[in-house]
Amino acid sequence: MLRNAPRIATAVALILLPSAALAADTVNAAPGHLSGSRQAGLASGRVLAALTSPASAASSPTPAVSSPAPARTPRPAAPQPSAAVVGTPPRQLLVPDLAAVIPGGASQSQVTAISRLAGVRAVLPLAGGRVSIGGRAVNVLGVPLPAFRSWAPPVTAAATGVWVALADSNMVADSSAAPRLGFSLGDTYQVQGAAAVTVPVTVTAPLGIPGIDAVVNSQLAGRLGLTSSTVVLVNAPGADYSALTSQIRSILGPADSVTSLVPVVQAASLPVAAAATTGTPATWVQLYQDSAAAYCPGLSWTVLAAIGEIESGDGSNEGPSTAGALGPMQFMPGTWAVWGTDGFGETGSPDIMNPLDAVPSAARLLCAAGATSGSAGLSAAIYDYNHASWYVSEVLGLAGEYAREYH
Repeated sequence: MLRNAPRIATAVALILLPSAALAADTVNAAPGHLSGSRQAGLASGRVLAALTSPASAASSPTPAVSSPAPARTPRPAAPQPSAAVVGTPPRQLLVPDLAAVIPGGASQSQVTAISRLAGVRAVLPLAGGRVSIGGRAVNVLGVPLPAFRSWAPPVTAAATGVWVALADSNMVADSSAAPRLGFSLGDTYQVQGAAAVTVPVTVTAPLGIPGIDAVVNSQLAGRLGLTSSTVVLVNAPGADYSALTSQIRSILGPADSVTSLVPVVQAASLPVAAAATTGTPATWVQLYQDSAAAYCPGLSWTVLAAIGEIESGDGSNEGPSTAGALGPMQFMPGTWAVWGTDGFGETGSPDIMNPLDAVPSAARLLCAAGATSGSAGLSAAIYDYNHASWYVSEVLGLAGEYAREYH
């Protein structure tokens, strides 16, 4: 059995009530704002100029709800802010392994104490609260930009339109919650928290945190009266989660809750591409799929995708690392001398910096280390790639997210 870190459907019971009464309110919303934009992630401008992901986090569903939709006013589109406001997708993604829920808000000293626990690699405190939209209770987080982007599911982190919308004071609804809440994209809604604020909803995306319906930026969270540090996300790949949960509870107190977001899954749940496509891969996803199929049949392409993301941000930072590793898959030169491969019919010396060589080479190395010999073999092969238990957990966590988002 392998630990995989997608956010599971067991609810994080978010009792996040702003100090103000949350009465139903259906007054008209103010006009104006942008329409949701889409951007594929996974791009490399040097070797594979056309590498873009076929998936997108932003979506524009037509909600199907049985109850009346919240009061809204259709709005004309306004000029979209520059994507430069929110920058490029993060080089490294973090998987939330635990979520601490503190209705009264955690103190800075408590957040610091959690960050110093053994096994914890990163923490992120978020504002939170329960607001009312058209009579419906909505659990909302106030997220700092750009810090929260690294904690989002991969497809959401890659979608620049999501982060432009957040920076421009939109509410981004979880894609699974939007139909239930009756949101119509492009409209504005009156959100009742500590104050009534009209907010546009132009984008939906997977948020990946159970019990959370939507997110807003920190400035808008302040206007709504959301409580600071109500939720603390914890990244601790490979840790003893039971022991860590007890330690966090001892810091926060018995009235607060800590929920694990890490289920145990079979490695077989990760998808395997049956055969490579014809020709040279044109996207990062296709490159990972074809490399697994051609150079390590039986290996899930999501494992290669997770390693590529963790090691170089899919080619955005090719090193050298402090240890001297190079290229999109961060091979040490000595290891490359053994495993370097001319991929997909290329000729000449294998190029450690070329994804068309590096990803197939990583697939060959993992295969030789036993990656297709069951759960234990896959775990051992990933450990062989980078000798750290946290690395195994992080790779499997991201692999699980890719498995759900690219299917």
